Amino acid sequence: MAARVWYAGPMLCGLDQLYTGGLSNLRRRLRSSRIAVLTHAAAVDRRGRQTLSVLEELGATPRVVFAPEHGFDADAQAEEAVASRGVPENGEAVSFVSLYGSSREALVPQAEHLEGIELLLIDLCDVGSRYYTYVWTALLAARAAAERGIHTVVLDRPNPISGDPATLEGAPQEEGFKSFVGLEALPIRHALTVGEIVALFLERDGRALGGEGALSVVGVKGWERYRTADAWGRPFVMPSPNMPTVETALVYPGGCLVEGTNLSEGRGTTAPFQLVGAPFLNGPALARAMLEAGMPGSMVRPVTFKPMFEKHAGKACQGVMLHVTNSQLFRPIETYLTLLCLAKAQAPSEFEFRTTPYEFENTTPAFDLLTGSAKARNAIQDGARPEDVIAMVCPVDPSWQETVREAEGRLERAAS
Repeated sequence: MAARVWYAGPMLCGLDQLYTGGLSNLRRRLRSSRIAVLTHAAAVDRRGRQTLSVLEELGATPRVVFAPEHGFDADAQAEEAVASRGVPENGEAVSFVSLYGSSREALVPQAEHLEGIELLLIDLCDVGSRYYTYVWTALLAARAAAERGIHTVVLDRPNPISGDPATLEGAPQEEGFKSFVGLEALPIRHALTVGEIVALFLERDGRALGGEGALSVVGVKGWERYRTADAWGRPFVMPSPNMPTVETALVYPGGCLVEGTNLSEGRGTTAPFQLVGAPFLNGPALARAMLEAGMPGSMVRPVTFKPMFEKHAGKACQGVMLHVTNSQLFRPIETYLTLLCLAKAQAPSEFEFRTTPYEFENTTPAFDLLTGSAKARNAIQDGARPEDVIAMVCPVDPSWQETVREAEGRLERAAS
């Protein structure tokens, strides 16, 4: 591994560095190549300018702009198909292509989208959880580009819930449980960045990293890896409609599990994933039970809320609200598995697991795709104790900590 060069300035994402002297070769490559860009409105630099605006200022004009789930403007709700815009009527030769349509095939750039393209640029904001689909869109796009001999550059961004290997939680999926909420085996809370994940799996594919290989990554300068987005010195920009704050991102690895049940995960409220409840629950009793169970790093309080859309829309729901009081102690998956076990025990006949299609999967229950096997769902159905369900889902093999520690070395190999 090359000697570490310490950087003492403000944190700079990949996009911020496009103006620095060290990336002059990449700037020339962007100006002289026919490029495609995978990005969205949340991908902004320190001054709040979106990736496409920065590229325009640098004299680089993409032929195609790809957008992930929720669309370029992040105005579509979860699992809502987004249509491609095609070539605008104003004569501009830029096509806007959605990579989250109504079919599994629409998740991958098609041959016609990459025709004539020489470089794919990716700049996406992730939130540090396996279920969040942007990283899988990035991987699918990079693989499609590699198959056609197109080089991919990732302008990387930090993990907002930290890159601390000690925070890994949620075992990788078992065989047969991979999907668009986990395309490759990965811990639920993975402590990696988009660039680190794409580099990890492309290298495992046998693809060469670096400027002359399939992938190069502009890593983040000045990222304090063991801290959350509160230490960035810049605002957290919401990357999707139900991800408004850093606290939302912190609870999301656990809160998203609620999607696999008939409890409301707070969609249709101003505090998604922090609010959990249903019309058939007793909020004060649930809060007391969670307090007795002990939820390190969090405060749990009873609430009543009324979702404006999604599950139980327009109905008064009793439940709890989760507040993170110590991000280093808080374990989101353990906390929310406890919540779900206690909710099932409180309302055994009303509590149900989701059986409708989920993220283009029609046969495997959503909860199984999220947890990575059928074990936890079956155990909760059978009335298992929270600690027994936690033991099935939460532990991560220590080898994954080493994978996270090796991420910086992998990015050195992938440097532009």
